[in-house]
Amino acid sequence: MASLKVIGTGFGRTGTDSMREALEILGFGPCHHMRELIKNTEHERLWRSVVAGATPDWDLLLGGYASCVDWPSAYYWPQLVDAFPQARVILTWRTAESWWKSFEKTLLPRILSFIETEATPKSSELIGPRVFHDRPDDRAHCIAVYEANVAAVKEKVPTERLLIHELGDGWEPLCAHLSVSVPDMPYPNSNSTSKFQSEFLTTPPD
Repeated sequence: MASLKVIGTGFGRTGTDSMREALEILGFGPCHHMRELIKNTEHERLWRSVVAGATPDWDLLLGGYASCVDWPSAYYWPQLVDAFPQARVILTWRTAESWWKSFEKTLLPRILSFIETEATPKSSELIGPRVFHDRPDDRAHCIAVYEANVAAVKEKVPTERLLIHELGDGWEPLCAHLSVSVPDMPYPNSNSTSKFQSEFLTTPPD
């Protein structure tokens, strides 16, 4: 049975992989992230059915996870916030322009490669069609979608339940939000642009 304690609402490329690692260090793991779909084909199949229109079964999709960040779960944050009213909410955030610069060097080439080759998009099929309405290479549109998501989170989630965690904020605000001690180690710095490019853009899409 799913019993999420932390729900991430931020887009990919806002420090979600570092947040995943941080939450697991703090005891809120395992944390669901897009990486779970990449390494587990059956799990990916279940999420793809939801993207195609199936009603989400959170016990099936997120059972065993204490937290979730990044897509695909971040796309469904309004439902998750309602389904798990006791969970704390985190909006990983960076300026829209900064986000776009990272997105266009990492996720965008991967999304476009699926479109150009007509390859089965698998774990990324949500992002282009659903999140960005089949316009993932339209900068102005994508930035507007990004900013609309930020505004929607701020409007829906009560301030006492929400942490807006900006890149570089580190442990202190996160630990205060989750009522845990600050660990004696640096805050994670995972999945940089160069690391993403070397891991995902040097080989053909799966």
